[in-house]
Amino acid sequence: MNTITQIVYICGALAKLKVCMYDVILGFLTAFFITYLAIPSIIRVAKEKGLMDEPGERRSHSDSIPTLGGLAIFAGLVFSVTFWTPFVVFSDLQYILCALIVIFLIGAKDDIIPLSPGKKFLGELVATVILVFQADVKLTSLYGLFGVYDLPFWVSIFLSVFTILVIINAVNLIDGINGLSGSIGVIISVTLGWWFYEIKAIELAIIAFALAGALIAFLKYNYTPAKIFMGDTGALIVGLVCSILAIKFIEVNKTLVDPMSIKSVPAVAVGILIIPLFDTLRVFTMRMMKGKSPFHPDRNHIHHLLLDIGLSHMKATSVLASVNILFIILVYKLQHIGTLQLLLLVLGIAIVLSTLLYYYAKRKKQQSI
Repeated sequence: MNTITQIVYICGALAKLKVCMYDVILGFLTAFFITYLAIPSIIRVAKEKGLMDEPGERRSHSDSIPTLGGLAIFAGLVFSVTFWTPFVVFSDLQYILCALIVIFLIGAKDDIIPLSPGKKFLGELVATVILVFQADVKLTSLYGLFGVYDLPFWVSIFLSVFTILVIINAVNLIDGINGLSGSIGVIISVTLGWWFYEIKAIELAIIAFALAGALIAFLKYNYTPAKIFMGDTGALIVGLVCSILAIKFIEVNKTLVDPMSIKSVPAVAVGILIIPLFDTLRVFTMRMMKGKSPFHPDRNHIHHLLLDIGLSHMKATSVLASVNILFIILVYKLQHIGTLQLLLLVLGIAIVLSTLLYYYAKRKKQQSI
C-alpha cells in the first residue's frame, strides 16, 4: 500500500468515526429535547384527566403527582433510535422496537388502569420472547462460571428469558423515590453506551445514549420537588433497554480481543447493574424468609432504609447512584481475578453494606419510639 493510499484510507476511517460520533451525539440530543419538550404537556393533561399517583401508606410522597412520564421517555427514545440508527446496519432493530411497543402498552395501561400481576407478567413475557427469538438478544455462554462455557440451546433460551425479566422488574422495583430509577438508568446506559462506542458497535451506542438523553431530560422534572413520575411505563422501558444492553455487552465480548475485551464479563455486568439487581435479590430473600410471597409489597427496599435514617429523596438517590458508580469502578479494576471470585466479592460487599444499613435504620427507628 503506497503512501497516498494509506492517507486516503486513514482519512476515510477518521471521517467514518466522526460520522459515528455525530450519530451518537445527535441520538442523545434528539431524545433529550423530545422528552424535555413533551413532559410539560403530559403534566397538564394528566392533571386535567386526574391521572395522578396519590399518597398512601407505602408511598414516599405526600402530594398527588402525574404518573405518565414514561410516555415522554418512550417518545424521545423511539424517535431518536428510529431516526438515527440505519436499519441496514442493525436489522434486529425492528424487533427491539416491537418489544418496546409491547412494554409501552403494558406500562401505559397499568399507569392508567392497574393491571393484574398475571396480565402484566404476560405482557413482559411477550416482549422478552420477541427479543430472544427475533432480535437474538440471548446469552450463549457463562464464560467458565461454575465450569460452564457454551450453553445448550434451550438452556440459553431459558436463562436469557429469565435474565431479561429479572432486569425489567428489578428496575421497576427501585422506582420508589425521586430521581432513583432515572439516575441509575443514566449510569447504566452511559457506562455501556461508552463501551459500545469504543468498540464501534454504534447501533447499540445510539440506543444507550438515546435512553440516557431521554432520562436526563425526565430527571429535570423528577428531582425533588417532583413534578412527574415515570410510572410503570418508564420503569419497564428503562429495564427492557438495560437488559438488552447488558446481554449484548456479555455476548459481544465473545468475539473481542484485547484491549477492549472485558474479562469476567458476567460479573462485570452484575456490578454495572448492582443497585437494581441486588436490591431485588435482597428484598425477595427477606420476604421468603418471613414466609411471604417474594412479590408481596413492603417498605424494605434499600431506598426505604435510607429514608428511614433521615435522608431526603435526593440524598438517598445520590448515595445509591454513587455506590453504583463505585461498584462499576471496582469490577472494572478487578476484572482479572476471575468471574466467580469477582461475583462473590461484589455480592459480599453488597451484603455487608446493606446489612449495616438495615441495622442502623432499625436502631434509629427504635430510638425514635
